[in-house]
Amino acid sequence: MAPTTTAAQRRAVEAAGCDAYLAQWPARQLLDRIGDKWTILVVNALADGPQRYSALRRRLAGVSEKMLTRTLRALERDGLLARTVTGGVPVRVDYELAVLGRDLLPLMRAIKAWAESHMPQVLHARAAYGDGEQG
Repeated sequence: MAPTTTAAQRRAVEAAGCDAYLAQWPARQLLDRIGDKWTILVVNALADGPQRYSALRRRLAGVSEKMLTRTLRALERDGLLARTVTGGVPVRVDYELAVLGRDLLPLMRAIKAWAESHMPQVLHARAAYGDGEQG
């Protein structure tokens, strides 16, 4: 928030839940959600269209069933993805990006691309730092 805002303007922003610096406000909770590594990877994985749970689990190496389920539910709750159940034996469940998720996708793609392209520099910085941590 700009230092030149009035107290009334600051109160209006805070009342709307739009100040991500305040831990208790919804904007901070949303920022926590979209900054989560599994959220970034799920949104990117759904960029090419709907996928079943099992396909997502295979694509996201290292995610547990519990964490993937928790992430998908949270993204659905926040309106970032849609879950479609199709009757049959067995029941088919597909996940796809909702309008909000598609709006967020370019940012998530950029974060993923940045991480992939800058990893050599990060590894070099870690080695120079001397802690030996690689991941």
